[in-house]
Amino acid sequence: MVNGVLPDSALARLIEGGAIRAELPVTPDQIQPASLDLRLGTTAWRLRASFLAGRGRTIADRLPDFEMHRMDLTGGAVLEKGCVYLLPLAESLSLPAGLDAVANAKSSTGRLDLLTRLVTDDGTEFDRLPDGYDGPLYAEICPRSFSVLVRPGMRLNQLRLRHGQAVLDDAALTALHAAEPLVDGTPLIDEGLGFSVDLRPSGDDLVGWRARPHTGVIDLDRIGAYDARDFWDALRTTEGRLILDPGAFYILVSREAVTIPPDYAAEMSPYLAMVGEFRVHYAGFFDPGFGHGTGRGARGVLEVRCHEAPFALEHGQVVGRLVYERMAARPDRLYGAGIASNYQGQGLKLAKQFR
Repeated sequence: MVNGVLPDSALARLIEGGAIRAELPVTPDQIQPASLDLRLGTTAWRLRASFLAGRGRTIADRLPDFEMHRMDLTGGAVLEKGCVYLLPLAESLSLPAGLDAVANAKSSTGRLDLLTRLVTDDGTEFDRLPDGYDGPLYAEICPRSFSVLVRPGMRLNQLRLRHGQAVLDDAALTALHAAEPLVDGTPLIDEGLGFSVDLRPSGDDLVGWRARPHTGVIDLDRIGAYDARDFWDALRTTEGRLILDPGAFYILVSREAVTIPPDYAAEMSPYLAMVGEFRVHYAGFFDPGFGHGTGRGARGVLEVRCHEAPFALEHGQVVGRLVYERMAARPDRLYGAGIASNYQGQGLKLAKQFR
């Protein structure tokens, strides 16, 4: 097998062969160009603390130490802001040797500040599955800014499968940019493609949004249903500077418009902890075709939380990087091309639940 991220056709074959199993059949629209959407099951446990199973132990073994109460999601249930929940997923895995996996929150999940991480039996870290993992999958969910209404079958995170090492080093990334520009300008290539924050948008002084601290519940199935002003404060400035408040959550946008060519995938990661008292969250998978064919690329939305002290974020400050990986084969479908791609050609954009 060729090293790289598995495309949609390979994911379909794994489903057909039983390596990816589900209580209900996997639907075609769960299969993305380079990832598989995972579905919530019918149960949730409220936890007193987040936890990992640990080597040689299962989630079921550890759950009695942490569970507070069990919830039935069948008719819908509210996950409250500031609480931690564990939800079995509908899918489970029996991966063949040589395949490992990484998970990440979907874009709308990250933009809602809905911390969602994959946990597994024998797990010693979040969102990472070892070579040949065989067992159930769980989502740990902690709403940080808004309480949310969830139901079985909702898709809050996604799984990407990989064979071998396929990350592009800086030399390969430089060569790729020379062949097909990855950004609309001079690239900052340093262990990935660096990107910076845009606090001087052309023609407008709207630079971002800050989550309001006391809001109503968001039903994740209701698309375009909520007035953004009921949940977010608009941030405007002409100074090219934004002072971040400790504990607050922000939606900002990258200055760079990026492109993911069809034979590559990318993952967003933080830059350096030393650059400031904040973190750029990363809902982070960028599918093959993101920004491709638009003629201008697409901006990366930044999900930012400030930590211990107020911090002055400046226009053009580097806050994250895109790590590019080769695909094992080109996907049959690309992001934005004939599939429901909510954020192709995006700029500063909130989650799809807001209008």
